[in-house]
Amino acid sequence: MTFCGAMRTVSALLRVVSLLFSLVWDAIRFILLWTRSCVSLRAENLFLRKQLALYLERKAKPRRANDSTRLTLALLSKLFVWKEALVIVKPETLIGWHRRGFRLFWGWKSERGGRPRIPINLRNLIVEMARGNPSWGEERIAAELLLKLGIRVSPRTVRRYLPEDRESGKGLSSQRWMSFVRNHAQVILACDFFVVVTAKFQLLYVFVIMEVGSRRIAHFNVTAHPTADWTLQQFRKVVTGEPAPRFLIHDRDSIYSSDLDSALKSMGLRILKTPFRAPPGKRLLRAVDRNSPSRMFGLLDSSERETRAASSQRVGNAL
Repeated sequence: MTFCGAMRTVSALLRVVSLLFSLVWDAIRFILLWTRSCVSLRAENLFLRKQLALYLERKAKPRRANDSTRLTLALLSKLFVWKEALVIVKPETLIGWHRRGFRLFWGWKSERGGRPRIPINLRNLIVEMARGNPSWGEERIAAELLLKLGIRVSPRTVRRYLPEDRESGKGLSSQRWMSFVRNHAQVILACDFFVVVTAKFQLLYVFVIMEVGSRRIAHFNVTAHPTADWTLQQFRKVVTGEPAPRFLIHDRDSIYSSDLDSALKSMGLRILKTPFRAPPGKRLLRAVDRNSPSRMFGLLDSSERETRAASSQRVGNAL
């Protein structure tokens, strides 16, 4: 098993090295093309097109494109009108390559690194204080550390290192939150942004507002340049009617400015912010993407978006 695992690792490393070498070589060839005259490049382009036409007439099947070829074609397609020049695959395939690379890039960029762990001696001290004082919660322990030892630790960090066998802490935090959600689910809204790519490789931001109790998409809209004023206008279209929502859950993105939160509070909403580095609502976003009749939100006009928001389906089970 160890030998097989080592062989798989070596094979993966060789594929990465081969991909990088191919990309570097293509980049060098592209840079060298700048030293040639336009007439020479046009002549070579026509020369290659004539030869390619012979392969198309004979219906020769090209070999399967590797990762470096896919990435190179996706990058070069941004520099010219590629639809007429593409012959080895369908346009939908090239767009799929671009989307796959886009997902890999944003997946790598949004990887959760997390905060570094606190020192081991401080962790042991938290455990000792918790077991020696069963009636103390995480806030009391954090306050004692700050006042008596000058160590600033947030209560949430203290809760992370509390012993699991502590009777007074078993399930209290999650139970309090779940009880709150179940008791007020019908008047809680949750919102979030996510990104989609159009057929022209344009980034669009989709804003979704969901009713927590019914799991119904109350409203969604699309914009290329989200702002706090635009976001507030979306809330004005939702916070109407009965029963009036009382709570709003959103993350700590900079678009939710203090002015926006103040305007929402004046509309009767109490803001509930998610913790720092909390994972996004991927389950909701996957369900939106799966249930949407058209995944290309950027191709819908405002009237279509309003109609689909009014007749939106439920996501998951109601509470």
